[in-house]
Amino acid sequence: MEWYSIKNADTVDTPALVIYPDRVKRNIDLLKTFVSSPSQLRPHIKTKKCPQVCKLMLDAGIMKFKCATIAEAEMLAQVGAPDVLLAYQPTGPKARRFCELQVRYPKITFSCLIDNHKSLRELSEVARQYEQKVRVLVDLNVGMNRTGIKPGKEALDLYAEAAKSKGIDMIGLHVYDGHLRDTDFGIRKQKCDEAFGAVNNLRKEIAEAIGKIPLVVAGGTPTFPIHAKRRDVEASPGTFIFWDKGYQQLLAEQPFEFAALVVTRVISKPDEQTICLDLGHKSIAAENPITSRVFFLNAPELQPIGHSEEHMVFRAEKGHGFEVGDVLYGVPYHICPTVSLYDEAGVCRENIVEDIWPILARKRKISV
Repeated sequence: MEWYSIKNADTVDTPALVIYPDRVKRNIDLLKTFVSSPSQLRPHIKTKKCPQVCKLMLDAGIMKFKCATIAEAEMLAQVGAPDVLLAYQPTGPKARRFCELQVRYPKITFSCLIDNHKSLRELSEVARQYEQKVRVLVDLNVGMNRTGIKPGKEALDLYAEAAKSKGIDMIGLHVYDGHLRDTDFGIRKQKCDEAFGAVNNLRKEIAEAIGKIPLVVAGGTPTFPIHAKRRDVEASPGTFIFWDKGYQQLLAEQPFEFAALVVTRVISKPDEQTICLDLGHKSIAAENPITSRVFFLNAPELQPIGHSEEHMVFRAEKGHGFEVGDVLYGVPYHICPTVSLYDEAGVCRENIVEDIWPILARKRKISV
């Protein structure tokens, strides 16, 4: 029997997200081989959003984490993660929620990002209202052009103001270079090192001006093996935990295993070469072209021809043999937004789904 096959599939209502924890553990073990110490790792938990999966990382000695939402930060606090970076600039109500989070979980070390003076001053004011000291990193833009301030004088000035601001504990720099996705690792490394050169220069300038070397948190899944070689940088991969088809094709140097699948069923056969599955937009990440949304381990030959909210339609070969009710095991091309479509996941051990784990942090709010 294949590793992914579920013996009690007749008890699994599809579409379903299924996690294979033995493979998750192997992915965590593999991740740790990229660094000399787990202290160099700060995994992003946007992929998993699940308390039990985060506990597996804690059990493996990973103590620092990164997240994108207040709910993700609270979930990490609830499982006892000691160090949590909200890799987001809290603005408006989020600034207040972030301070409320610190009040609610005083034993957890939280930090967040800023990239401009207005946000710094707002956060400083809110922190003082809550009688809190907020740990902050300056978010740097090294080419992603999504958030951040470019390394240079303006970033140095922002850091210097933050270091003097009441309610603010200025601790470091955050660098996300998710735009670097070359399949050739050598080219990707060259571009990553070039972009990081400006970060290193800024780091030295800050150390001279402030008298303290800033922490640097850098990278995402494509560049983490590069940043992992920098002993004074915390690397932040995320997708490694479950892996997906997109990164398997893109990142040949990272041999992680598929550890979470979408399980789906044939629900209709409109004609002899067409089958329809219960795998709509609400069940699989649909931001990619239709040909790059799901790959079936037990039906790689299927060609997608239509996708709507509750259905996905495929062209099959003549004499394909698929029948209504047949179960297919799909690898998402993009696992992170796929996980967030599910309230819970089945847990498969030795080909039996024997438990349910909540995808708790898919919520926008837990309690704070």
